[in-house]
Amino acid sequence: MRVAFVLSGGAGLGAAQAGMLQGLYEDGIRPDLVVGTSVGAINAAFIASRPATVPTARRLQQVWRGLDRSHIFPASALTAGLGMLGLRDHLVPCGPLRRLVARHVELDRLEDAPVELHAVAADLLTGEEVLLSEGPAVDAVLASAAIPGVFPGVPWESRLLVDGGIVNNTPISHAVELGADQIYVFMGGTAPLARAPRGAVASAVAAASHAITRRFADDVARYAGSVDLRVLPAPRVDGLMPTDFGHADELIAHGLSAARASLAPRCQVVPLRAAA
Repeated sequence: MRVAFVLSGGAGLGAAQAGMLQGLYEDGIRPDLVVGTSVGAINAAFIASRPATVPTARRLQQVWRGLDRSHIFPASALTAGLGMLGLRDHLVPCGPLRRLVARHVELDRLEDAPVELHAVAADLLTGEEVLLSEGPAVDAVLASAAIPGVFPGVPWESRLLVDGGIVNNTPISHAVELGADQIYVFMGGTAPLARAPRGAVASAVAAASHAITRRFADDVARYAGSVDLRVLPAPRVDGLMPTDFGHADELIAHGLSAARASLAPRCQVVPLRAAA
């Protein structure tokens, strides 16, 4: 069996994926390849660049517990103002996020990862879905997480790449195309909103999160009969926005619980097909 971990986008809700990772590693499940979109690409790069062990999962949890909104969406009146005036194509500087990724991703190029690593981005000009499997790791991860209008696009050869979540937020299809027989899906997602988002960044992230749910449902229906597919559900935390990075402990606990429950034979989220 060729095992794939597929990590979806979801901004701050990606903390749950660190708990899911621990649950799978506790059960001895190790990936042969990892595919991620947006924050899932950030987590995927961390996973693929380190040993597949429980201490790695706990280290990722520590990183999430140390984050706040300023590490990802730092306020900059100058950048926001220039963006609103049309003098820049983004509202938030990407420097803090680039430094964060560079500090925690222990490889220079995607193809050097000990575990096969892929990130999904989108071509801003054509809307084409782009799978990144080779090239500078930090640039690839930033491209996959570059929410249009929030962060600047990332130049990549002749393209300008942005957040892959706008085309394929949960890249099950790529894991299948890369030869995976068994796929564990780490959902980030978002819970239904109990209140309207506050601020431009929160509104953009929330709108994107809702816009992509249909693609995920279609892919689960399409592939559940042809591969062993298990979906670890996203946390359902009332009123928690994807741009809120202050609930890592709660999200990690949700993720760990979801992983352990999905591994129990009586609690399969998506039934595994019988072996051929």
